[in-house]
Amino acid sequence: MSEQNLTVWQRLSQTFGPNSLMKQDYPTFKFDKKELLRTPNRDDYEREKLQAQQTFYLTNQWAKVENNLYSQAIYYEPSRLSAQYDYESMEYTPEISAALDIYSEESTTTNEDGFILQIYSESKRIKSVLADLFNNALDINTNLPMWTRNTCKYGDNFVYMKLDPEKGIIGCQQLPTIEIERHEVGVTAKITVDITQEQDANKKALHFTWKNKNMEFQSWEIAHFRLLGDDRKLPYGTSMLEKARRIWKQLLLSEDAMLIYRTSRAPERRMFKVFVGNMNDDDVEAYVNRVANKFKREQIVDAKTGNVDMRFNQMAVDQDYFIPVRDPSAPDPITTLPGATNLSEIADIEYIQKKLLTALRVPKAFLGFEEVVGDGKNLSLQDIRFARTINRIQKSMIAELNKIAIVHLFLLGFEDELQNFTLGLSNPSTQADLLKIDVWKEKVLLYKDLVSDPGNGIQPTSSTWAKKHIFGWSDEEIRLDLQQQRIERAVGEELKATPTVITKTGLFDNIDKLYGNPSGATANATATTDTEDTGEMPSFGGGGFETAEPAGGEVDLSAPPAPPAEGEITPESKRANMNIILENNFAKKNRILDLNQGQNSLGEISKELDKLLNL
Repeated sequence: MSEQNLTVWQRLSQTFGPNSLMKQDYPTFKFDKKELLRTPNRDDYEREKLQAQQTFYLTNQWAKVENNLYSQAIYYEPSRLSAQYDYESMEYTPEISAALDIYSEESTTTNEDGFILQIYSESKRIKSVLADLFNNALDINTNLPMWTRNTCKYGDNFVYMKLDPEKGIIGCQQLPTIEIERHEVGVTAKITVDITQEQDANKKALHFTWKNKNMEFQSWEIAHFRLLGDDRKLPYGTSMLEKARRIWKQLLLSEDAMLIYRTSRAPERRMFKVFVGNMNDDDVEAYVNRVANKFKREQIVDAKTGNVDMRFNQMAVDQDYFIPVRDPSAPDPITTLPGATNLSEIADIEYIQKKLLTALRVPKAFLGFEEVVGDGKNLSLQDIRFARTINRIQKSMIAELNKIAIVHLFLLGFEDELQNFTLGLSNPSTQADLLKIDVWKEKVLLYKDLVSDPGNGIQPTSSTWAKKHIFGWSDEEIRLDLQQQRIERAVGEELKATPTVITKTGLFDNIDKLYGNPSGATANATATTDTEDTGEMPSFGGGGFETAEPAGGEVDLSAPPAPPAEGEITPESKRANMNIILENNFAKKNRILDLNQGQNSLGEISKELDKLLNL
C-alpha cells in the first residue's frame, strides 16, 4: 500500500507503533551463500563474509538479552499486583497520604498567570492549538494534579485519549492502573523471529491491554505516565512508596502492639489478701476460690424455666486478684496495682516513623512533625533537596504530555511542526531559583573583575577567556554574542534618532480632533502675534482666533475685499475656519450633553459663535 493511500490512523501507527519499533530495530542483513559480494578481490569477499558472520552473532546476542528481559518481566508481574494492593492500603496512613498530596501539589504549582502548564513555541498557531488542547479538551489544571498523584502512588498512570481524525484529541478517560498491562517486544513478548530473515512488519512492538475487559489499545491511544527509577520493574514505573513498603508494615505492627499493650495494661487492678490462718494447704485454694466466686460469679435467671444459673464470669482485664495470707496482722488487706506506667515510651514508634519519612523523601516540617528553627534556613536547604525530587516527577509528566501534544498535532496535519514546541511546569522551590540567581551574580562579579583594568593598563584576562571559563561558553557562542551585541548597538542608535525619523505617531489624532486646533501651530502663532500687537483681549470661544470687533463699526461684506495686510485676519479666513470651530465646539457640546453637564442647545452655541465672528 502506498503512502498516499494510508489513513491517518495507519500513518499514526507507523509513527508511534505498534508496527513501529521506536527506532530499536534489530541489525539485519541478507546472508546469501550464492552471492554475498561481487568483487574480483578475494580479500574484500572474505572481509564482507566475516562482517556478516559477526552481525549474525551480535543479533543472536541481542535476541537472548531481550528474552532475558521477557523472563524478568514475567517474574515481576505477580509482585507488581501485590505491590499495587499494598499501595492501596498505604493510602490510609496519614503520613503517606499527606506525602502524596504534597507530591501532587508541589509538582503542579501555578505560575503568576494561574496556569499549571507553560507552552513555548515560535509559532503562534502551534501555541494556540496546544493551549486549546490542554486547557479546554484535557482541562489540565484539574486533571494533571490527579494524574501526578496517581503516578506517584503506583508509579504508573494510564489515560485513554479520545481521538478524532479532524479535531485531534477531544477528551480523555482515566483507566484503572492495576488492570492495564504494557507489552513490548523483548520485555513482555518472547522473541521468536528468525534473524536470518526480514523482520515481520506486523509484529506489535508496543501496545496496551485491559485484561479484565479483553481490550487492546494502540500505543498512541494510551498516555502512560511512569516514574522510571528501578530497571528491574521495566516496562513499568517505580512508585514513590516502593521504598517505604517494608517500613510501613513494620510501623503498622508496632502501632498495633502499642495499642494492645495499652489496652491490656492500662487499667488498674486490686489485690485482695484473704486471711486463711492455720488452714490446711489443700483447703486454701478452695476457700480462696469460694471467696472470689462471690465476686466473679453472676446469677443468671432463665426466663423460660425460672432456674438460677451460676455462670462463670471469666476474669476481665479490669478484674482483681485474691491472694491468701496467713499473717493476720498483714497490712493493707487490699492493695491497688497500678496500670502501665511507661505509656509515654514510644521511641520505637518514632524510630520507625523517621525511617518512613526518610523513605518518602519529604521534609518533616512539610508534614508537621518538626518545628521550623534557625529562621527557616534549615528548611530552605531541605526545600532545595526536595525540589530535585519534584523536578524528577515533573520531567516524567512532561515526557508523556509531549507525546499527547505530538499525537494531537499529527492528527491536525502539523507533521512538520511536531518538534516546534516546548512544555514546562513551574519550579516549586523559590529557594532554588534564588540560589541560582546568587550563583549568576557571583559569576558576573568575577567576570567584571577579570575584564576590568586594575590601574596598570592591563586587565587580568581577556573577555574571550573570561566568557569561556566563567560562563562556560564555546567559541561559537562567544562569536554569536559579539554579533548580537553589534546588532543591538545599531538598534540603540536607531532608537536615539526616532524623534527625527518619526515626527507624528498618530496616537493622539482622536484627542486632537476633539480638543486640538486642526490648523496647526501656524494659526496659533498668528493669533498670538495679533494679540500682542493690538493689546486687545482675545476671545475664548473662537478656537484661538481674534474675534473682537474691529474699529469703525461693522464690516461691509458686499464691497470688494481689500488685500489683507500682513498678519490681518479677514472675514474670508473667519468663514474658512468657522466650520472647524463649529465642529470642535459641537463635539465638545455633544460630550457635555452625554455627561449631563450642560443645558444649552447646539443652536444657541451657533448663535453665540455668529455674534463673536461678526457674521
